Amino acid sequence: MMISQNWGGQEMISVSIEAKINRLESIVEQIGEAVLSTTETVERLAQRLDALSSQVEAQGKQLQQQGYQIFALCDAVQSLAESQKDSLQEISQLTQTVDKIVSLLQCSDE
Repeated sequence: MMISQNWGGQEMISVSIEAKINRLESIVEQIGEAVLSTTETVERLAQRLDALSSQVEAQGKQLQQQGYQIFALCDAVQSLAESQKDSLQEISQLTQTVDKIVSLLQCSDE
């Protein structure tokens, strides 16, 4: 440590020590600014992650809802196919009955 004394016997901090202290203060200030900047960046990233997480959660719910809708649609199509099958059987029976009636009518005309 470089210390010089003035004529009154009081100790004075030399210019080189003062310069080093100023330099250290500047470095500490820069570190503080870097920490603040990093903290702000991390906070912004956290907010973006929260937003993305919310979007992913909402999309997951939409996909789940669409899955339910697709299942319901498949069930409705299956029911419709079964109903159509039953209708075709009934039409076939009606056609056979009409054919018999027509045959009987033709026989009675002869």
